[in-house]
Amino acid sequence: MSQHEHGSHEHGRDDCVDYIERIVYLLDNELDQADCAVVEMHLRECGPCLERYDLQRAVKQLVQRSCSEAAPESLRDRVRLQLREVSVQITERRVD
Repeated sequence: MSQHEHGSHEHGRDDCVDYIERIVYLLDNELDQADCAVVEMHLRECGPCLERYDLQRAVKQLVQRSCSEAAPESLRDRVRLQLREVSVQITERRVD
């Protein structure tokens, strides 16, 4: 087993909690160069944090890909039609 699995490395579990938010900032390019270096060093030494980083990076990439895709025209037409129907129903209720 690695030192991390035995808990005898220099980073304790409480220390790792401090890195969770910093990992998100690292992924979003919101850390200065010094903080990036500190987080990257922790990731090299801490398997569980590296796994969390890899998972969060994969999720972020998936969301980015999903957000860049356009909805099919047929779906967009159905949504427009439903919005018009709701608008007509609301307008009719106000008139009554």
